[in-house]
Order: sequence, then C-alpha cells, then structure tokens
Amino acid sequence: MKDVFARLASDFLSAIIFLVIYLVTDNVILATSVAIAGAVAQVIYARIKGQQLNFMTYASVALVVVLGAVTLLTNDPRFMLAKPSIAHFAIGAIMLKRGWMLRYMPPIVTETVPEYVTAAGYAWAALMFAIGAGMIFVASTGDLKLWAFYITVVAGGAKILAFAVQYVVLRLIVTSRRRAAARA
Repeated sequence: MKDVFARLASDFLSAIIFLVIYLVTDNVILATSVAIAGAVAQVIYARIKGQQLNFMTYASVALVVVLGAVTLLTNDPRFMLAKPSIAHFAIGAIMLKRGWMLRYMPPIVTETVPEYVTAAGYAWAALMFAIGAGMIFVASTGDLKLWAFYITVVAGGAKILAFAVQYVVLRLIVTSRRRAAARA
C-alpha cells in the first residue's frame, strides 16, 4: 500500500508543486516553471538512480512540458489544471479492455464471479471518464480552490467510494454463490 501512495505522489508531483506554489504566490509563471523543472528533475533523478522508466512516466513529463509551455505562453493556469484529466482519460481507455481487473482479484473472486469483475472493470472506466470530464469542467472555470477541492475530495472520494462499493458487492455475491454451491 505504501508503494501505491508513493507512486501516486510521484505521478502527481508536478501538479502538487504547481498547486502549492500557485496558491502561495498567485504567480502562474513561477508555479508552472517550477512544475516543469520538477517533472524534468524527476526523470533525470530516476535515470541517475538507474530506475527503469515506463511509457506513462515519459507521457506525464511530456504533458507537463507541453501544457506548461501553453500555460506560460497564455499566462492561463487552466492548461496545467487540465493535465490530470488527460491521465484519467488514458486510464479509462486502458480500463475498457475486457477483463483487465481479473488479474488484481483473489482467485476465489475470479473463479466464482468473473463476469461481475469484468462489469466492475467497465464501471471503473466510466468513473475515470466522468472524473476526467468533471476535472476539465472545473479547470475551465479557472477557480483554483474549486479545482483543488474537486481533485482531492470529489475525485479521491469517488474512487474510495467506488472501491468500497465494489468490495462489498463482490463479497456479497461470492458469499451467496459459494453458499448456494455448498447446498447443491
């Protein structure tokens, strides 16, 4: 679990840097410049440490640089605020692959209710698309406090709630099917 949070923090470091500096200084140029430098520094640091970087890391840095450049040229923070939505759309597209979630489930679930796991995978894809669309809408307002609330409370809360609902539903269905099988 610690690795998951470390990876999430790493993936969103440039957005976190941008948000903190922008909130403290109200200077979009400074916040964007430091966020771009931070994203590039992350890649350089990982390469020096000999860490293998994947496609998503490079795509994330490219997005920070491109959207950061547009933000710098227009002096408009909305481009940097839209970056996490692109990640949500990409993840949602990946989640459209049939059965992607099966490998993350315990054997008892995959053996008992694989069709429900597949349906849950599609539900997660829909959630990612909805969060991404909401993020673009909120970013387009340019209201940084609303964006910070949305990305932390709304997007984070929706994912936690979806995970909890999925856990409870799958547990109830698996238990019900196993009891029915034991009686038969």
